[in-house]
Amino acid sequence: MFFFLVLCRGMQASKTENTKKAEPFYWLSVAKQKTSSEIINEARNVLRTVGTRRPFTPTDGQRKLFGSGSLRGPQNRPPSVFSLHASSFDLTESRPVSGVRLSPLDHKPILITSAKDEDSSVFLPKPPAEAAEVRKVSTARACLWRTASLGSIFSAKVVLPNQNKEKLDSEEPAMMMNNPGRSNNNYLAEQRLYTPVNDKSRQLICNDRISVSESEDFMEGTSGKFSFQLRGESDQMKKPGTNSSWPRSSGWKRRVTGLEDETRINEWEEEEVFWRIKILPILHELKKKDNIENLCLACTKLYQALNEGNMLGKQFKRRSELLKILYKLVDIDSDPLCLKLAKIILAMKVDGKNLLSVCKLAFKICRNEKNDYIVQNDRLLDCLLEVLRNEDLHKNDEALLYCVGAIKFMSGNAVLLNEMVNKGAVEMLLQLMKQINNVKENDTYFSNLGHLLVQLTATLRNLADLPPARCQLICSGAASELCVALEQRVNDQDVCTYIVRILSKLSSYNDFCAALADCSRCYTLFLALLNKHQKQQDLVIRIVFILGNLTAKNNQAREQFFKEKGSVNTLTSLFQTYYELDLNAQTWYHDREEKGKKHLKHPSEAEDVMIKLIRVLANLSIHPSVGATLAAAHRVVELLVTVLEYKSVDDCEELVINAATTINNLSYYQVENSVVQDKKLHIAEMLLKLLMSDNMDGVVEAVRVFGNLSQYHEVCDFIMQKKIYKFMIALLDSKNHDVCFSACGVLLNLTVDKNKGAFLMEEGGIGKLVDCLQDFGPADWQLSCLICKTLWNYSENFTSAVSCFGGDTDTLLVLLTSLLDEKLVLDCSLDREGRDSHKLHWEREFKPVAEKLLDRIQSHRSFLTAVPITPFYS
Repeated sequence: MFFFLVLCRGMQASKTENTKKAEPFYWLSVAKQKTSSEIINEARNVLRTVGTRRPFTPTDGQRKLFGSGSLRGPQNRPPSVFSLHASSFDLTESRPVSGVRLSPLDHKPILITSAKDEDSSVFLPKPPAEAAEVRKVSTARACLWRTASLGSIFSAKVVLPNQNKEKLDSEEPAMMMNNPGRSNNNYLAEQRLYTPVNDKSRQLICNDRISVSESEDFMEGTSGKFSFQLRGESDQMKKPGTNSSWPRSSGWKRRVTGLEDETRINEWEEEEVFWRIKILPILHELKKKDNIENLCLACTKLYQALNEGNMLGKQFKRRSELLKILYKLVDIDSDPLCLKLAKIILAMKVDGKNLLSVCKLAFKICRNEKNDYIVQNDRLLDCLLEVLRNEDLHKNDEALLYCVGAIKFMSGNAVLLNEMVNKGAVEMLLQLMKQINNVKENDTYFSNLGHLLVQLTATLRNLADLPPARCQLICSGAASELCVALEQRVNDQDVCTYIVRILSKLSSYNDFCAALADCSRCYTLFLALLNKHQKQQDLVIRIVFILGNLTAKNNQAREQFFKEKGSVNTLTSLFQTYYELDLNAQTWYHDREEKGKKHLKHPSEAEDVMIKLIRVLANLSIHPSVGATLAAAHRVVELLVTVLEYKSVDDCEELVINAATTINNLSYYQVENSVVQDKKLHIAEMLLKLLMSDNMDGVVEAVRVFGNLSQYHEVCDFIMQKKIYKFMIALLDSKNHDVCFSACGVLLNLTVDKNKGAFLMEEGGIGKLVDCLQDFGPADWQLSCLICKTLWNYSENFTSAVSCFGGDTDTLLVLLTSLLDEKLVLDCSLDREGRDSHKLHWEREFKPVAEKLLDRIQSHRSFLTAVPITPFYS
């Protein structure tokens, strides 16, 4: 702590003195007179920022969609607890893609009207011979017309001669519906006649026949007879000379369907083989439902087989059949099994209601902390991140809500948290936040997206603990994006709380704090939130903590925040609010103590807010113009003094010491309307309690403030009356650099008054000052300079060296001589920059004063001449 002299006052006084008087020694502390800017820069090193702990956020005992402190009522938020069954899924959504996305055919089939035409085009297919096959064809036809009635899915139309085309187009559905006597065989023959055998409509018929027949056969325990028949039919088609209903001419096939359709048919045939050989046996295992372990093992094999056969996703022909089986297994109440099912269903790229249900299923599994191990082993995170990366925000906002909610639960596990960072979860979450920020307030999705934003920001809060994640957040522009979200959701207290928790963590790091300081609107935003949520302690304390971080090292941030309209008024208003809350709490604590219950050792919620508020004021006061303004602000100084009045250091150490530090910073500014100067005696009385406490940090802080206030004669008189000087002399024995420096500053100011100098001898002060010079000499030239100035002021009224310094005279002579040896300054243990700085302080601060003091002692070993000089001040 540096103790200050009103230099201008001293310089003006020296000009009025007789020219024969000695030059004032404070000019000799430097090689040349310092400029005002140099004085300010040096004095600024004395003003200290205040540190404090980051607000503590307790971990929720239970994993919920919204935390226990959420202000969302049950009726205004999606549920955290729900039941899921097979009925929660929608089977109609799971139909194969080929059934709904047929493209128009490029060719026009030709109606066969004669034997000649028949010979030149295609053979008529033979009707099925067995009654069972007729029933299956009938079933396929019924499925076909049910599908057609829902949306006319066939894009291919039958092309007839011109005179019959219109009639057939209009009458064919009616004929089918109104002619119940018409045979199934005849209808199938006609259908094959009017529809090209290799077009997509034919393929749909085959798909439906296979899907319906095999699905029913599977549930009844059969092996899917019809699929084998289809395989045989395909084999016949490939053999030359075999009588088949399929075309024999490969050239005709290329002309009608093209090479691409032929390739697709081959792929589908391969898929059929893979399905029968690899998938069906596993599905039979799933059907047994004998025990959970076997079902889980079967699901693992199923996922591997589907992945091997490229059957994951939406292009799998038997997708709906498979999903129907998986959905039914959800009814089995087993988290390990449901985890396996969720992974497969998500890999099948379901959407709509099914995506929501499977995300809920994943959420339900992750909600149980005991499942973290199996979630980690089954890599469910990969599937959820895939949903996060690809799904549309507007169409699937509720599904994304539970998806991100599940990821949030995972982020509570250290292993999964690191895995998220490595897999790019930070960038995905920020990208999703940008999409949410682009939704305007008047949009119908805006309110619902607030629920999603709570899950997202809660996850980012957990990720912010990891250094790699912090780096990604900075590089991705998270500071500005978080501020945008905060501004848009100023009325959503849950979102605001989670975002300020993120900023509270990240602003503790210099790089992110600098990025946040560059967001010019953040100060306005923080003030608006403080005014809107003034009594919401968990929100207020974190915003104030962020402001404290911003103003701790950035002088531009101090100025920018101070210039915001109503900034100081907002801080003082908050201070008053929480001061009153603390007073009420103190009454309650007093009642508890009377009943034999101990006082809380840690700060209360109200005290914690005041600690952070005072920190902001202390940091702001470092800026020259801001500090001078705050020193003249009655409300600011009065609140700080109030803390010293009603709180003891034993009640709340951090609060009292921070208040003393802020008063010390403000006492530095010597302005005409300084409130600190007006209240200096009252402040000195309050500091006396702190000085007499057993708390060493509090004692040092009180001594620092006395160092500034002792420039005033009224405070010096107070120090002498209350015997505080004895305490200062005693502190010289502490062997602590800061304590000795502070105490010596007070003693220096006391020795300015000629009538008060004798106290140093009677309390053994001279010997203790010499000991300090010997202990700290070369290590701290500023402290050594301060000691020499104190001894010079003290020796002014003495005419004898013995009467002045007593038995310490010879020790002082030897010590000064050695300290003035330049070789001692060049300490080889320091690097070049350290040596240069060390020598500069020795030359500019210590050497001029020490030489004058040594010369006085040497010239008057037995007699010291009183020379009228201007004394040193701290």
